[in-house]
Amino acid sequence: MPWVWPMFKKILVANRGEIAARIIRTCRDLGISPVAVYSDADREALHVKLADEAFHIGKAPSLESYLRADRILDVARNSGCEAIHPGYGFLAENEDFAGGCADTGLIFIGPPASAIALMGNKTASRKAVETVGVRVVPGSPDAVASVEEARAWGERIGFPLLVKASAGGGGKGMRVVRNEGDLESAFRAASGEAQSSFGDSSVYIERYLEKPRHIEIQVLLDQQGNGIHLGERECSIQRRHQKLVEECPSPAVDEEFRAELGAAALKVARAAGYFNAGTVEFLVETLESGELGYYFLEMNTRLQVEHPVTELVTGLDLVREQILIASGRSIRQESDQKSGRIRLEGAAIECRIYAEDPSRNFFPSPGVVSTLFEPSGPGVRNDSGVYAGFEIPLEYDPLISKLITFGKDRPEAICRMRRALSEYKIGGVRTTIPFFQRLLSHPEFLAGNLSTHFIEDYGLVSDQKTPDKEELPAVAGVIDYFLRNRKPSTTASTRSSAWKDYGRKDWW
Repeated sequence: MPWVWPMFKKILVANRGEIAARIIRTCRDLGISPVAVYSDADREALHVKLADEAFHIGKAPSLESYLRADRILDVARNSGCEAIHPGYGFLAENEDFAGGCADTGLIFIGPPASAIALMGNKTASRKAVETVGVRVVPGSPDAVASVEEARAWGERIGFPLLVKASAGGGGKGMRVVRNEGDLESAFRAASGEAQSSFGDSSVYIERYLEKPRHIEIQVLLDQQGNGIHLGERECSIQRRHQKLVEECPSPAVDEEFRAELGAAALKVARAAGYFNAGTVEFLVETLESGELGYYFLEMNTRLQVEHPVTELVTGLDLVREQILIASGRSIRQESDQKSGRIRLEGAAIECRIYAEDPSRNFFPSPGVVSTLFEPSGPGVRNDSGVYAGFEIPLEYDPLISKLITFGKDRPEAICRMRRALSEYKIGGVRTTIPFFQRLLSHPEFLAGNLSTHFIEDYGLVSDQKTPDKEELPAVAGVIDYFLRNRKPSTTASTRSSAWKDYGRKDWW
């Protein structure tokens, strides 16, 4: 593709951590000036140091900073930005924020607000998907209003079943019900959690699949109506519905099944009137015939955390593609337009490195990163949001980095990941690195025999514990001390050049 300059000269990155740093780097590649925002807790964050300008938007809690759409829009307008990239999380899938960008003359680097609204409602999206012939997990077409209605659906589709938040995501507002006696408590718990997490207490019912694989398809669609899929990602290694490891391609998917899933994903995206990058997620199970069957789960209307594995096997920069599509460009044409896909070469795997203690049931481990030695070498990529001396805040998701390895095939990618994990040294906080070292040595993982219950089935967390009642006061005291003794910052509220920071003694 010949080099083209995007229409944007300046983009605001409405996020923090590793994803903000990752977006800023692509802006640099395209000759675009990146603008950052930060909270009190992030005055010294990496994304602030990398940006050309950085603006303070509020206190540490996200409700007072990264979720303040009004402040972010004001910063974008006042700093002369033409577009906003939301990253993932926070406001990335907020249709009001996307609409607010349009109302103020800013380009939202993502799908239209209508597509976000449709795919953000689980019951509405299920109906839309069924109209284009894509299967969904059997269940109620609408939210259920009462325990009695939920019980009727349980009798109809059979137990076990799943109570799920209509507006939910990330495992919140979700309960597995194995018998009728547990239904009422599960219904009330899921509904209450949905209300507190999403401001919407509605839930629906669907059949619970015992040992499915979680496989998703990356799609790109432009504003001219062109669309391609970029193959699948295997995301079955999860804990409490949260992904921990992702890989591309899936060890269970062949070319024929990939084409079938890809076609279904593009149908879903077009049914939503979608453009930009998006991910259509499926649950896949082995049928009695031995073949694989799939069901639509949801569509994530944003850049996914695990997008780097797709980038490594396709050679594409997905953030670059997002920016070009938002600027009105057509999608790149190297793909086979007849099949609607791009060729995959090699294999990639990603481990999410968190500041959590796997020996204590993944309890958060905030604190100062005292030392940091990052892995490198052939086939290793580390998308990080920290540096030595940085204080990992308690207020946000404790993701330190995403460690990704690439190889000519899955075994080589795994070998490189094991080597990279052994090289990765992070001092001052506990991390999930030991957990991944155990996982990547497990014979069933190496064989590719995966399901969303893999961690529980093989007892990878069975010998781990949460702090007991005697320990909780001490834990609370540590957290209180951490919050009260956050070091004050002398960082200015704006920066004219990131290069000035590179020369400062305390940068690294």
